[in-house]
Amino acid sequence: TTMSFFANDINKREHSLWVEKYRPKTISDCILPGQLKDIFQKFVDDRNVPNLLLAGRAGIGKTTVARAMLEELDSDYYILNGSIDGNIDTLRTRIKDFASTVSFNGDRKYVILDEADYLTAATQPALRNFIEEYSKNCGFIFTCNFPKKIIEPLHSRCSVIEFKIPAKEKQDIASQFHKRACNILDKEGVEYDKKVVAQLILNHFPDWRKVLNELQKYASQGKIDIGILSASTEKQYEDLIDFLKNKKFESMRSWVGKNRDMIDTVSFYRDMYDFIAPKLKSNSIPNLVLIIADYQYKAAFVADQEINIVACLTQIMVDCEFV
Repeated sequence: TTMSFFANDINKREHSLWVEKYRPKTISDCILPGQLKDIFQKFVDDRNVPNLLLAGRAGIGKTTVARAMLEELDSDYYILNGSIDGNIDTLRTRIKDFASTVSFNGDRKYVILDEADYLTAATQPALRNFIEEYSKNCGFIFTCNFPKKIIEPLHSRCSVIEFKIPAKEKQDIASQFHKRACNILDKEGVEYDKKVVAQLILNHFPDWRKVLNELQKYASQGKIDIGILSASTEKQYEDLIDFLKNKKFESMRSWVGKNRDMIDTVSFYRDMYDFIAPKLKSNSIPNLVLIIADYQYKAAFVADQEINIVACLTQIMVDCEFV
């Protein structure tokens, strides 16, 4: 069982986001390559989850696996997000408050530190002490997209597991997720074309979070058909680009707020580069590249990703000329 305040927050989100509502609760329900699934299932069967560093691209299921193991073991756990809660004082206070107390059932407790590669170089060394200080009572699971951003002393204190899908298993993994996605659409009462769902999975493979977010977005129309393929990611950004071009700051800020749960910070800056550049005068494209590179780098350290995105878009609005 999770801490009550964390559980209440998750329950609220489950009413709106499919990625939360249909998140697997056990390792057997997770869609993983066979070797990875066996590793995590053994941790559960042995009732012994070591300190872990889970690495892999966005949306592939790192946090889902961490939570599924602990849910299956009925462990107390607490999630911190490195991109939001990365301040050392915040980490020290929250980890100490959670890890220093005994769990409800007397078993080992766990801290899941999500997006740990967004923690600053100053913060990461302090985590070494947390791991050692609370080792008798609390384990740590780190997730990251870029393991090279995690300092070696943390690597050495964890079992490092990379989420990679072998080429020979890609078709089977995609097929499993297609079945899962269709099952979700059935439960939600959404009419769909299986071929369109398959193409959407192919377009975003293996970012399962992106696939579910896209399906949920288009499900509001009541039907998933060939029309959504023409409504590509570029279509998603049309309104935003119009706001930037016409310097509608409030509309831009509102767009970011409304879409923040659907925005993947890793891919967002690349999308901006791909879709805004063709809309600019040629002499503004170098400015765009420098702005995006700057804010993409800052994204690894900022406390609030939404503010960082709004700041990036504001600078594009001010410094770039649209055709």
